[in-house]
Amino acid sequence: MSEIRRDVPEGAGAGAEGKGAESHVGSRCARRRRMEIRRHRLVAERGAEETSRKRRKLEEESSSTDEEEIEPARYGVTSVCGRRRDMEDAVSIRPEFLPGHHFFGVFDGHGCSHVATSCGERMHEIVAEEAGGARSSGSDDAERWMGVMERSFARMDAEAVSSRSRASGAPTCRCELQLPKCDHVGSTAVVAVVGPRHLIVANCGDSRAVIGRGGAAIPLSSDHKPDRPDEFERIQAAGGRVIFWDGARVFGVLAMSRAIGDSYLKPFVIADPEVRVMERKDGEDEFLILASDGLWDVVSNEVACHVVRSCVRSKAKRRGGRSSPTSNLSPRQSSGSGSGSGSSSGDEAQNDGGGCADARSESDEESGEEVDEACAEAAILLTKLAIARQSPDNVSVVVVNLRRRRPRF
Repeated sequence: MSEIRRDVPEGAGAGAEGKGAESHVGSRCARRRRMEIRRHRLVAERGAEETSRKRRKLEEESSSTDEEEIEPARYGVTSVCGRRRDMEDAVSIRPEFLPGHHFFGVFDGHGCSHVATSCGERMHEIVAEEAGGARSSGSDDAERWMGVMERSFARMDAEAVSSRSRASGAPTCRCELQLPKCDHVGSTAVVAVVGPRHLIVANCGDSRAVIGRGGAAIPLSSDHKPDRPDEFERIQAAGGRVIFWDGARVFGVLAMSRAIGDSYLKPFVIADPEVRVMERKDGEDEFLILASDGLWDVVSNEVACHVVRSCVRSKAKRRGGRSSPTSNLSPRQSSGSGSGSGSSSGDEAQNDGGGCADARSESDEESGEEVDEACAEAAILLTKLAIARQSPDNVSVVVVNLRRRRPRF
């Protein structure tokens, strides 16, 4: 078989082979680069998914931890008749009335005690019902709690007015012996809900809430007095009058512009609360004071917070065998030694000019409730201070410890 030969220029074959090899290597490198880019992109996408999944898991764990690590309600409360003939104040302490939330309320009645008593028995139940119905709404915590409190106060006011109009038979309280309709009776209301993350305060009337935060006294409510500029304008716009008779009074009768009940003064006296929702600050929030005007008429916010802070510090010092906080007060400010056990007797209040008295400090009788000796002592001391300064009204004080026992992560 004859051999077939083609004449190829010298070096041409080698060049073609080199170009083929180079193109083959280049395509292989390009394919490898494309695979690496694709692989990097896939890894990045997977990493983003894992990061978002981990973030969601951490958020779920933190939210569940907030509900699991619930601090017990630590507080002290004292309520005395003082120089009044009748006791018309009511105090309501309801630990864990909602999961992770504690309820505190001070209600200062006028005309009779039945409206304040009804508020003490029913307000926490109404707030729990309204809060449970508002959980499904998409609003944030501030808007949700504002709506809850506004609806709760409106319901409580409606119950206070209608319950007495439906009453029949023998009189059940002092005011029914005088006026069968009982429409000249009402009560202030200052309510605080302490949750894991938020503190909610609602006020209607001249009782007050003050928080000790970072060494300062911060009022969380503003007294509803008839001569407060915005309240004065509201009353006049509704056709009412503010008469100055032993202080500013609606039609010369009621010394507050907002209250639960008092149907004979509506719409000039309303039950709309002013609500404040604030985030709790670990390391800064110290305590919360709720009290009727029997305290605030004679004791300023700063003095009250100083007394509570002194009790807290003194308790820490007494662990080392030091003195009682009452030793730092003048005889005018204190009428006796502080009670380390967190209890006060009626005899002590009577010696302070109290007349009839019902002073008490709560203990851990219910679940989620724990006695706090410093808060109990502070409540007693504030009550004695108000009586020593000639407060003419009932005095009710609630002091709540806001310090967390362990840091939150």
